[in-house]
Amino acid sequence: MVNIRGSLPKVFVLGFFALGAAVLLSKAFQPEPEAMVVAVSMPELSGEASVGQILFNNNCASCHGDRASGTDKGPPLIHDIYNPGHHSDDAFYLAAMNGVVQHHWPYGNMPKQEQVTRDEVAKIVQYVRELQVANGITFKPHNM
Repeated sequence: MVNIRGSLPKVFVLGFFALGAAVLLSKAFQPEPEAMVVAVSMPELSGEASVGQILFNNNCASCHGDRASGTDKGPPLIHDIYNPGHHSDDAFYLAAMNGVVQHHWPYGNMPKQEQVTRDEVAKIVQYVRELQVANGITFKPHNM
């Protein structure tokens, strides 16, 4: 006869370790996020957006790509998810000031961008919005 009471703690401990090992293995074998890079047409920019382009290149392009086209570190901002009806201009200010918890993409959290002032973010937003319009991304109401 098998003593079930005596083996129950061993079963729980073994089950706990097996579950932990399975979680670690699944994370170890998950593929790295693939770069979501989009083709971006470059419009003639306004003066404010031209300054925003320089600021974007110095502060954002290492993750969000040349012309906001995306990289393996960050998503493209020239994507319908970032249309003004889903991500308002205020969302860009909040992202720069506070960072962003990963929610749309598999790139991880975006850190705060404390080196960028509110005025500079305004110019960056103008640049991104002009790129978006030139690439067919316009306001669409966000419906949940």
